Amino acid sequence: MLRTAVSVLALAIATPAFAQATAPTPAQADAFVADAEKQLAVLSVPANQQNWINATYITDDTDALAAKVNAEQTELSVKLAGEAARFAGVPGLSIDTKRKLDLLRGGITLPAAARPGAADELATLTTKMSSAYGKGRGTLDGKPINGSDIEAAMGETRDPAKLQEMWTTWHDQVGAPMRGDYGKMVGLANEGAKGLGYTDVGAMWRAGYDMTPEQFAALSDKIWKQVEPLYLALHTYTRWKLNEKYGDAVQSKTGPIRSDLLGNMWAQEWGNIYDIVAPAGAGDVGYDTGALLKAKGYDPLKMVKAGEGFYSSLGFAPLPSTFWDRSQIVKPADREVICHASAWDIDNADDIRIKMCTKVNGDDFVTIHHELGHNYYQRAYKTQPFLYKNGANDGFHEAIGDTIALSITPQYLVQIGLLDQAKVPSADKDIGLLLRQAMDKVAFLPFGLLIDKWRWGVFSGAIAPGQYQASWDALRLQYQGIKPPVARDETKFDPGAKYHVPAGVPYIRYFLARVLQFQFYEAACKQAGWKGPLHRCSFYGDKAVGAKLNAMLAMGQSKPWPDALQVFTGSREMSGAALVRYFAPLKTWLDKQNKGKPTGW
Repeated sequence: MLRTAVSVLALAIATPAFAQATAPTPAQADAFVADAEKQLAVLSVPANQQNWINATYITDDTDALAAKVNAEQTELSVKLAGEAARFAGVPGLSIDTKRKLDLLRGGITLPAAARPGAADELATLTTKMSSAYGKGRGTLDGKPINGSDIEAAMGETRDPAKLQEMWTTWHDQVGAPMRGDYGKMVGLANEGAKGLGYTDVGAMWRAGYDMTPEQFAALSDKIWKQVEPLYLALHTYTRWKLNEKYGDAVQSKTGPIRSDLLGNMWAQEWGNIYDIVAPAGAGDVGYDTGALLKAKGYDPLKMVKAGEGFYSSLGFAPLPSTFWDRSQIVKPADREVICHASAWDIDNADDIRIKMCTKVNGDDFVTIHHELGHNYYQRAYKTQPFLYKNGANDGFHEAIGDTIALSITPQYLVQIGLLDQAKVPSADKDIGLLLRQAMDKVAFLPFGLLIDKWRWGVFSGAIAPGQYQASWDALRLQYQGIKPPVARDETKFDPGAKYHVPAGVPYIRYFLARVLQFQFYEAACKQAGWKGPLHRCSFYGDKAVGAKLNAMLAMGQSKPWPDALQVFTGSREMSGAALVRYFAPLKTWLDKQNKGKPTGW
């Protein structure tokens, strides 16, 4: 996950010199943008530092400091956005100035209304909910267990009663208490969005993709329809294997899958139950990345060094010494922190960091490659003007590290000395390799879409406060084909048990990233001259690929995302086609396994 803060001056330009009664001119718009960028750049650093401290040292005091600086940011962001809206219709604007005005206007994730106290109230609510999540606990065998530990335990436990306990206590103790605060936040943020000319916050989020909100919603639906048949095949097969494992009393042969059986707190990725679904013979791919890491004596620091090594092999410069001095790589034993992995750019230049509670396992090895992708992207565009220091769109930012992580193939593990060449899986293991990938990559797709589908409905009013839980369950059923392990009612608030909801982080970027990473990966493998099965490709060590990748990254958000996509892939269209091609052999196999079995729920 990317974590950056759009930081602004607390007491600036309440009445700009260029806010004149006469119609504004292009020159005044240019001056406004230059002045706004200067202030944003200068004041981003202390705000990022305070938010970093709050995330890595949660106390009442750091909560208060973070809420204060975030309120100041939001308040002035709204002022800047309002002024940008005033200039937006000026005839004769340069392309560059118009783009920056649009970014200023739409760049606030949760805008507050331009009235006294609104920004403070909104910031206090979001900080309170984020911190409550960070300090959240579930239980296992009746004993408290924190968020990162419960994630790990749900991936390893196979006792349905224990899984149900962890799922239920986490959702009840973390999600439900913030239901009221979330509703207040929605009202405040919508008030701010309307003040900026948007119908609601969801429309504002969808407007950030170089197209109208309606066009973006249609594009998301189009991509989903491309990949939905693959997901349905995986769901059918997984349900059948879970029924074999647990029996009809726990998981029936038809209908939705019980969500806590899928190896993940949110049923968003299913790779942790690969042992349950692995096909006989082909399913044993001969190695487990986590076991290899432990056998070779890897600790969290060495895992991050390995991640850096991949990027270095592509020709990227090493991470700065401050990265190693200032990152949180393991969970501190003496304080509360937000363990959710994130990448930070503190000074918009070289002070880049990751924040993780790393464990020595295959999941965190992949996460490290992902988070470092954010950091290398941040460094690539560091010479861009402040407003362009971002991904071409937010899906790009999430996709870069995932593209690298797709290259964590058996051959790559050989190249870095983790796997013996003699133990590389043979071609008859390809279905197993693909299935293991699909349990994470394909299983995630509907989840990546529905979180913001739910929030778009909440922000627009289509989902009323009294329907929060029911509508969440309905979307989970519609898109994922899953159901909660216990009955839910409107005293609950299961969306709040997912970090990005209380933290106000848009989520559709992760859906786009799952699609884009396969486009990027396919393009990189073609550039590297790879001739074998796509899923076995590793472009580790290919500096020509690295140079072309860096050319796209260095553009930041200076051009519409289709321009950036074209630089690296040759295409201007986001599409699920590359993902479908990657998994085509698996889809053929799944269809054979599923023959005669009911599909859907």
